[in-house]
Amino acid sequence: MTASLARRAVAEAVGTGLLVTVVVGSGIQATELSHDVGVQLLANSLATVLGLGVLITLLGPVSGAHFNPAVTLATWVTGRRSGTGPSLREVAAYVPAQVAGAIAGAVLADAMFAEPLVEFSTHDRSAGHLLLGEVVATGGLVLLVLGLERVGRAALAPAAVASYVGAAYWFTSSTSFANPAVTVGRAFTDTFAGIAPASVAPFVGAQLLGAVAGLGAVAVVYGRPARTAAVVVAPHGEPELASP
Repeated sequence: MTASLARRAVAEAVGTGLLVTVVVGSGIQATELSHDVGVQLLANSLATVLGLGVLITLLGPVSGAHFNPAVTLATWVTGRRSGTGPSLREVAAYVPAQVAGAIAGAVLADAMFAEPLVEFSTHDRSAGHLLLGEVVATGGLVLLVLGLERVGRAALAPAAVASYVGAAYWFTSSTSFANPAVTVGRAFTDTFAGIAPASVAPFVGAQLLGAVAGLGAVAVVYGRPARTAAVVVAPHGEPELASP
């Protein structure tokens, strides 16, 4: 499938929005059904894994299913040499679409559970160890996304990326936002998955640092990609891998 840039940007907005709806909505549902924080996180992570896998499978052939500015920027950086990945024009279309979709997704989740449509979160997440968790989570995600592409296994993206995100919920102190757009969207809901607006900028900074670390890890593990004009993974062709 070859889609116009406008259609690809819409796919990114819809995919990111539905991802945030899954994250926020399942968090609300979990807190209504259980008072055990461990059970709440388990339900939230399981719903995210299943939802993300479906969204990557469904929208990957249209836009590449990034749903994440960190992934979009990382694929742009590596694609400049190899001739693959999104162009700067596509990055400029994808990132605002992802952010707008994330905010809309949080509002939609709140609406479904009769929560205030927009109520900024009071959940402070500014501690240093949480920021380290975001660096680790995002770095690992970028390594996975680009690593699958380098070894020719991009078709495994739906299962692999969703599995990594689900695992990172549990092995990182921050519960793995690992996504600047999703982080912004989750500031608009004062529910289980929310993040206080004051914590957003440090989280996004940590995520971008993690993306740089992930790019470094890719260079160390796989080396620099060969310069080529062939498009191996196009943003409007086969799934280019994605995350929350």
